[in-house]
Amino acid sequence: MVSHRAARILVASNRGPVSFTVRDDGGLSARRGGGGLVSGLSAIGPDADALWVCAALSDGDREAARRAGHGRLDPTETGGQRVRMLDIDAATFADAYNGIANSVLWFVHHMLYQTPLEPVFDSDFERQWASYEAYNAAFADALAEEAAEGSEVLVQDYHLTLVPGMLRERRPDLRIGHFSHTPWAPADYYRLLPDDVAAEVLGGILGADRAAFLTRRWAEAFAECCAEVLGARVERDGHELRVVHDGRTTRIGVHGLGADADFLRERARRDDVEERLAALREEVGPDRKVIVRVDRTELSKNIVRGLLAYRRLLTDHPEWRGRVVHLAFAYPSRHDLAVYREYTDRVRRLAEEIDAEFSTPDWKPLVLHVRDDFARSLAAYRMADVALVNPIRDGMNLVAKEVPVISESGCALVLSREAGAAAELAEDALMVNPYDIGATARALHEALSMPDAERAERAKRLAAASTALPPQAWFLDQLEALRA
Repeated sequence: MVSHRAARILVASNRGPVSFTVRDDGGLSARRGGGGLVSGLSAIGPDADALWVCAALSDGDREAARRAGHGRLDPTETGGQRVRMLDIDAATFADAYNGIANSVLWFVHHMLYQTPLEPVFDSDFERQWASYEAYNAAFADALAEEAAEGSEVLVQDYHLTLVPGMLRERRPDLRIGHFSHTPWAPADYYRLLPDDVAAEVLGGILGADRAAFLTRRWAEAFAECCAEVLGARVERDGHELRVVHDGRTTRIGVHGLGADADFLRERARRDDVEERLAALREEVGPDRKVIVRVDRTELSKNIVRGLLAYRRLLTDHPEWRGRVVHLAFAYPSRHDLAVYREYTDRVRRLAEEIDAEFSTPDWKPLVLHVRDDFARSLAAYRMADVALVNPIRDGMNLVAKEVPVISESGCALVLSREAGAAAELAEDALMVNPYDIGATARALHEALSMPDAERAERAKRLAAASTALPPQAWFLDQLEALRA
């Protein structure tokens, strides 16, 4: 059992920095993860009394939380970080995570509903919403228990929108921030939610001293929702944005998470990437341009329309046949939800159709991989002449920022105007309406036809903009802003 001491800095997120599996012998194997929060927490150093509160996501995680005693994991298994993993009832977690966070809040903020048929807010939804409240309360209880007097708490994302308000009630002494990694829906669309739920989500986030977003666009949308749904007062003073409601003022901030250039460049030169690179080069063949996309098969990523645009390119510009290959890496996501399984199947079928229509004995126009392989993704980044990033909506999209950093000859970026990354990269990218197949195909043609010198110069500027606020600086930036 790990000894308990109050923490001065706390991070709360659904997913933590480590996951567990149960071995055949009954022991536990730990696998440490990466990402912006892991990098960010490492930036504050081991003497900061930091603690990460997360949920147990699997049977292995739940077993680890139970064995640890009060969920406080052994730092030797977490890369030295203090972690408290919450063993929330599996049914409650499933309702909160799949039923509400991923099937309602995600769909609202990414504007994914087919409104003639969905959403339907019935008794099942009401049960799931009660689970979401209970799930958020478990985090608020744990944070209240673990925090030292006057501590700083950074709550992450749409899974935990109610935590700031709940924690404020339990521990009014704390400095609380909330960060949204998704877009925020415009008020008219946000009001698809039941009125009481719409108000509860906003009120929960407004329990924070500061609510932050990836772009100014998402921050303004949140403020608009607060005004329209809650009748809150929105104050603007230059670039400063504040929401005043129920006797409290919440400051609104923007922190555009950037790519970790040092990590990417080092990781992209390791042996496993070199092996994947050699295999992909053989698969693509010599003297061919390469269009790269790397995404989860997430509905908002718009993979199907991206493939349709590539097919349109080959139809409208037959001169590219035999001269270009599309590396499309679409890694399965959320396959416990039927709509995601169906979407992945649609991606596979369309890829097969394109291959059948255009392939020749010595040219395969499309290489689709659906098994996650980070080393292979980095190898594709290095080969990219063109990166296609065309989400319907995206809070940021780090792929758009990562590819220019490590593409070897400099890549052209075809980018959806609905990606958060557009706020920083639009000047040097080829911007597209993600629904417009013809316009996206024309942008791909323009990108492929771009002179080498122009492409390299654009890529250099894209890489500089993409790495302006790498994960460690992004995390410290939030912390400093919360303290201000």
